[in-house]
Amino acid sequence: MGDIRGFLKVKRQAAQYRPVCERVKDHRDVCIVRGDECSREQASRCMDCGTPFCHWACPVGNYIPEWNDLAFRDNWGEAARLLSATNNLPEVTGRICPATCEFACVLGINDDPVTVRENELAIVEYAFQHGLIKASPPAARSGKRVAIIGSGPAGLTCADQLNKAGHKVAVFERDSRAGGIMRFGIPDFKLEKNVLERRLKIWIEEGIEFVTGVNVGGAEAKKILKDFDAVCLACGSRTPRDLPIPGRDLSGIHFAMDYLSQSNKIVAKEIIPPGQLINAKGKKVLVIGGGDTGSDCVGTACRQQASCVTQIELLPQPPEERTRDFAWPKYPVILKTTSSDEEGAQRVWSILTKKFIGVNGRVKKVSCLKVDAQKDGSGRLVTKEIPGTDFEIAADLVILAMGFVAPEKKGPVEAFGLELDQRGNVRTDENYMVHANVGTEHCSVPTKKIFACGDMRRGQSLIVWAISEGRLAAKQIDQYLKKTL
Repeated sequence: MGDIRGFLKVKRQAAQYRPVCERVKDHRDVCIVRGDECSREQASRCMDCGTPFCHWACPVGNYIPEWNDLAFRDNWGEAARLLSATNNLPEVTGRICPATCEFACVLGINDDPVTVRENELAIVEYAFQHGLIKASPPAARSGKRVAIIGSGPAGLTCADQLNKAGHKVAVFERDSRAGGIMRFGIPDFKLEKNVLERRLKIWIEEGIEFVTGVNVGGAEAKKILKDFDAVCLACGSRTPRDLPIPGRDLSGIHFAMDYLSQSNKIVAKEIIPPGQLINAKGKKVLVIGGGDTGSDCVGTACRQQASCVTQIELLPQPPEERTRDFAWPKYPVILKTTSSDEEGAQRVWSILTKKFIGVNGRVKKVSCLKVDAQKDGSGRLVTKEIPGTDFEIAADLVILAMGFVAPEKKGPVEAFGLELDQRGNVRTDENYMVHANVGTEHCSVPTKKIFACGDMRRGQSLIVWAISEGRLAAKQIDQYLKKTL
């Protein structure tokens, strides 16, 4: 390392945010861009540790100590090259990744860990600003064609890798524009869409074709199987977890992704028919679900000028520090306060939703009670209702943000006759090849031609895992195509 005592001289400087009173008035990035000199200082905190557990904790295996050292030495170009060698979307993960690497940082044992995520972002943004990242089409083409269905992080990563290998790649997306959940699920105040457009422009210049507005199924699926040498399904896990309790049919209750995607479309100047508009302005908003998606809904409601926002979670409030269950270097379950949480929402834990109460067909209140969570003999957390703790929360708008359970069954899963595992995800072998259901009309089609990756295969997970999945699937597809040359 350039300065082996850097961690003794420089303290951690976490991400800085614009003032709440300013940022809730717009949908621009809440973060303040860090200067290059500050990033160099923060990179100097990376220790010359014998075993870099940050690398072990990163699903894509980023060369974290190496590019931290290069950034500290002002060699931003080489740092960007190393970063891009393992991560196809560092400008996205540098903004929204939960940074599992930081929780495994050796320095974090007795001090604040290195700002790995912010350093990553500093490197890739320096590279873009100084023209170090530019289109580089493959020198030769293999003559093979690959169809990627789904343009989320897994699909885009797979497409990029296969295009670099010389195959001709077409990405099919059912929405009007590419990007998947990055485009329509993540608010602009966390990921402005010009960041995504910048990368897509490079990939188009490198030869990747994007076909939008196509929901692959039926005849379209058959045509893709006929026209392409390999197909990779990367459609995500988009079936939301519902809350089937009394009053669920009342109006004013919406899934988080419907709410967030519509808000993103409005920010992008798309027109939403008045009868379909989901707007929190002047309303009492209740967000059910305490994860990152729920936090995104909170931030969106605040920007839509909700009169008040409450967020409830079934599980108990996490501890503020590591417990024995999550000793270093494990990724811990600890209390997380996001930028959206700071914008005025009330968070309440250990709350069970019992019933939606409405007036004239529209939700007005939600009946809840408190629960106690204890681990059973197998270590599983079990919640028990606490008698006499019933209460109501006034709510004109309820957002269900309780995660996703499985890939959607309509579309590619049904069209290609795919077999699902016990969790409802697409079943694949160790080579990412899918399994087909016996007895379907497509069972005669060789499944060795069809692959799957990302949340569709492994279940709802982190964006960095989606990137890892896309890279691993691309490797298997490339090897399969080489055998058919």
